[in-house]
Amino acid sequence: MKFVTFMGEDGPRLGIKLEQGVLDVAEAVKNLPDCNGGSVPTHTHALIEGGEEAVEALQRLVDALPESSVNEPYLLEESSLVFCPSVPNPDKIICVGLNYQKHAEETKAAVPEHPILFNKFKNALTGHNCDVPLPEVTKEVDYEAELAIVIGKKAKDVRKEEASSYIFGYTCANDLSARDLQRRTNQWMIGKSCDGFAPLGPYLVTPGEVGDPNRLKIRSLVNGEVRQDSNTSDMIFNVEELVSYISHHMTLMPGDVILTGTPEGVVVGYPRESRVYLKDGDQVTVEIEQLGSLTNKLITEKKLQDGKPVGHTLGV
Repeated sequence: MKFVTFMGEDGPRLGIKLEQGVLDVAEAVKNLPDCNGGSVPTHTHALIEGGEEAVEALQRLVDALPESSVNEPYLLEESSLVFCPSVPNPDKIICVGLNYQKHAEETKAAVPEHPILFNKFKNALTGHNCDVPLPEVTKEVDYEAELAIVIGKKAKDVRKEEASSYIFGYTCANDLSARDLQRRTNQWMIGKSCDGFAPLGPYLVTPGEVGDPNRLKIRSLVNGEVRQDSNTSDMIFNVEELVSYISHHMTLMPGDVILTGTPEGVVVGYPRESRVYLKDGDQVTVEIEQLGSLTNKLITEKKLQDGKPVGHTLGV
């Protein structure tokens, strides 16, 4: 299944992407008294914590929909939604650096022997179609298309062979990075955690619909021009290895997000004289096979503070 988190009048709401639109779960429960609403999660975190049972309850809800439900209040046009991050309230956002063979080569970095881990914070979260502020403190903002893993249950000291059973699903991510800030010290965090620098979405997709996460096409586009075009098979440490490795160093909790690294084609991989970093008005799209397309526009921070652009900035 494909889940959507969108902004409602009372805050973020859970939706299900269907052929005929997006099902507003809470509204459907309210309008369909026979759907056993007590067992149906109506918020994204409750869904993730509920695991397979929660997904099955939502599938029963979908199966119970009347055939003629096109004009019902619980079925929404996707184009009308204000998207929130597909995982709106993770306890941890863990990122993996230099995890694609060709990306390590383009940046002339040594291939890591162990996963390089850093973090982002909740202030960096934003959703599909939301504007991202270009901070005044940087002139070198770069894009990074990434597959994001969403943890489904508490994981500690997990064996690689069992790691997939701890994954709730996957989503698209853009690990936006201020390269000049990132290089300022040996710690990358300041260049990675500016406001809006972790767009997630548009969908949270269950593993059964994704297939092999280590064999997915992944691309990024800037203003429609393809910049990255690769496959998750180029990852140095695959999905299962990352979940296992991280779980041996910290306990992973339901809703935690792991950004798995980016392929070659980022701005910093070009020769210095050829680097053109993101600027005001640029639109970046991350496309991952089976997961959809995540699009965000970069807007000068002062314009957003002045309220000039129309749109939603942070998803929560």
